[in-house]
Amino acid sequence: MSFPRKHVLSFFFFLILVCFAPLGSLAESSQDNRELTYQQLELFANAITILQENYIEQIDVEKGMEGAINGMLQTLDPHSAFYNVEDFQDLQSETRGTFSGIGIEITIVNGTLTIVSPIEGTPGDKAGLRAHDIIIKIDDQPTRKMSPEQAIKMLKGRKGSTVKISIHREGWNELHDFTIVRDIISIHSVKQRELCSAYGYIRITNFQTSTTKDFREEVEKLRKNKKFKGLIIDLRNNPGGLLNQAISFSDLFLRKGKIVITKGRTENQNQTFTATSTTDDYDFPLVILVNEGTASASEIFAGAMQDHKRAIVIGTRTFGKGSIQSIIPLPNGTGLKVTTARYYTPGGRSIQESGITPDIIVRQSAQKSEEPKENKHILREEDLKNHIVNADPSIPLNDTLTDKARTLLENDTQLQTAYNILKSITLYNESIHNRNNVLSDSTP
Repeated sequence: MSFPRKHVLSFFFFLILVCFAPLGSLAESSQDNRELTYQQLELFANAITILQENYIEQIDVEKGMEGAINGMLQTLDPHSAFYNVEDFQDLQSETRGTFSGIGIEITIVNGTLTIVSPIEGTPGDKAGLRAHDIIIKIDDQPTRKMSPEQAIKMLKGRKGSTVKISIHREGWNELHDFTIVRDIISIHSVKQRELCSAYGYIRITNFQTSTTKDFREEVEKLRKNKKFKGLIIDLRNNPGGLLNQAISFSDLFLRKGKIVITKGRTENQNQTFTATSTTDDYDFPLVILVNEGTASASEIFAGAMQDHKRAIVIGTRTFGKGSIQSIIPLPNGTGLKVTTARYYTPGGRSIQESGITPDIIVRQSAQKSEEPKENKHILREEDLKNHIVNADPSIPLNDTLTDKARTLLENDTQLQTAYNILKSITLYNESIHNRNNVLSDSTP
């Protein structure tokens, strides 16, 4: 079926009005720009008519239109994009923390697609998938040259549909096929660990609708322990997410002042977001971990804490995505993600391209070898036969790490540094407090 050129032209004129009216209507453009737009639309209309009438096969107009819009957006910047109906629904679901899939985290290890871990209670977990399983095929398609993103797209799908994955596991002589029924998966962006009784660790994987609320709940669990003194927030490989969540999250730690400044082409895009003081604001010491995978909303938080001297930022320079994308729904269920503004830290720094430079730069050391090592145990009093046991157990030892926390720190140089610095901060604060009390008591 062939569409008259005037119909194609009318469609594109309508598309421009719908897409860009919220960002500034055509009436605000100069007369020259409007005329140039009409000329280019007419050129496109001519091109698509010629293709419809002369191409060797019938043109899929809808697919062609989507390709044209995508092509236009790709000339602007890497973050603007067009979403078809299915992809737009997925985008909205992911920001709410849910999607339909099998519930496994994957990565590339030594060139192979490997399961990091199945999420507890999901179809992948119930099917018997394990950490370190290697995915050789997805629906009989080899994964050898497949990126994690491509694999994730294949693993996702409509609830109730099935996907077959072929797995190699250490000790198996042949591949095992798992046919798994997809279901709705809930993603929890806040993951908490207690390093010891005094210091907590919370990882934020991305900023989604419930991140601030979920974070509050995890912090309250830590604060039930009266020995709690400080927190490490891990933002490494956090790609960002919702701007409003980055702002509300930052507000938990600030009583006043700017959080982030946005600047765009139109007046309504120029905004300054400030902190509000409440009785629920947190004042405990804070250390933030970042790396080259820390981007966007997570950079807003790290930059705000750094500018206000509210936390010590540790790790490597962040990604440097200092732009804001607005999600604009279109009438047919599709949508646009359009870059509309840049954001700046409270001190006026643009994060775009330069990123956040940590207060203390610590590069992650290579993972330690798992080969057996010579036992070099250091002899202590407790190792001596018939040693005298501590007769006064009421005197508490220093806060000791859990076994899991100790293993975690041994294999993570950046986290180990963060822990040592957080502990140093609290010890210093306590010494200053105690010294002031002594001086106060001794004053005549």
